[in-house]
Amino acid sequence: MAQELRLGTRGSPLALWQANAVAERLAEAGGPPCRPVIIKTSGDLEREQPLAAEGGKGLFVKEIEDALLAGRIDLAVHSSKDMPALLPLGLRIGGVLPRADPRDAVVLPSSGALPKVDIQGGAARHEPALDALVSLLGWSPLLGTSSVRRVAQLAAALPRARFADMRGNLGTRLRKLDAGGVDALVLAAAGLHRLGLGARISLMLPVDVCLPAPGQGIVAVEIREDDVETRRWVERANDPMAAAALDAERALVAALGGGCQTPIGALAMPGDGGRLEMVAIVVSRDGKRAVRKRASGRLQAATAVGSQLGADLLAEGAKDILAEETGHEPSTRRPEPIPPR
Repeated sequence: MAQELRLGTRGSPLALWQANAVAERLAEAGGPPCRPVIIKTSGDLEREQPLAAEGGKGLFVKEIEDALLAGRIDLAVHSSKDMPALLPLGLRIGGVLPRADPRDAVVLPSSGALPKVDIQGGAARHEPALDALVSLLGWSPLLGTSSVRRVAQLAAALPRARFADMRGNLGTRLRKLDAGGVDALVLAAAGLHRLGLGARISLMLPVDVCLPAPGQGIVAVEIREDDVETRRWVERANDPMAAAALDAERALVAALGGGCQTPIGALAMPGDGGRLEMVAIVVSRDGKRAVRKRASGRLQAATAVGSQLGADLLAEGAKDILAEETGHEPSTRRPEPIPPR
């Protein structure tokens, strides 16, 4: 048994929370202690341009993956939504933590005194969700977000809304909001809750208004394929329900071309009778064209469910949206499924 595991992570407060959570779960599984190794990524250093213009969310993982491949660390911890659908050869996702709330949240300035609204995504109808958005923000708010997925879906819901690219860690973005830089932020609820900032949430966006990013709310542990000892410990700490959802969502993104420049939303959830229920959307950047479909299948066939849903989206018109927006040709290579616990 290794004396310790070197755990690669970004240095933001949220990244360190995730790293500590993985270390605690590995310890609970009987594994060796973890020593965090903080690695700066391109996404941390380059903040002048919008995220999509700089190459997308892979910017937040590349340097950490390079360290993993070089053997300078034993495992890497990521927000799974930051990971490309197809990983570098020699690496794989060894396990994941239980999923937090995957939805997006609207955050108002700290001086805002408007009531909080929580519309449950599974039962929400489009009209009351829009009423809640308008009651909080008006018809033409200036919203801060670096996500083209959020911009596209919210542009469809609020055609007169304006958007400002908002980069930086969570604390930086909240300070910009409170200083009056924008009317509201749209953020992942999971990060706010994990850092004890859930009280800042004014509105939880239901999934019929804004589907989350594939993998949102899931912390992933990346390992070398040939590191048998580390893989054994990580598999013991794996959450099988979150792993099945992530397998489906990553397979869908791979089927759609594996890129992150076009707005793609997806959410897979466990259903009744050991089944997986999944919904996904591909939207044009201006929000005017969208293809949305649902699928279900056995939990054990999560990758196949995601791949088939991706194929269905392409057949229903997503292929045209992808071609016009990015020129992507859909990939036929599937990501490797996460080993079951």
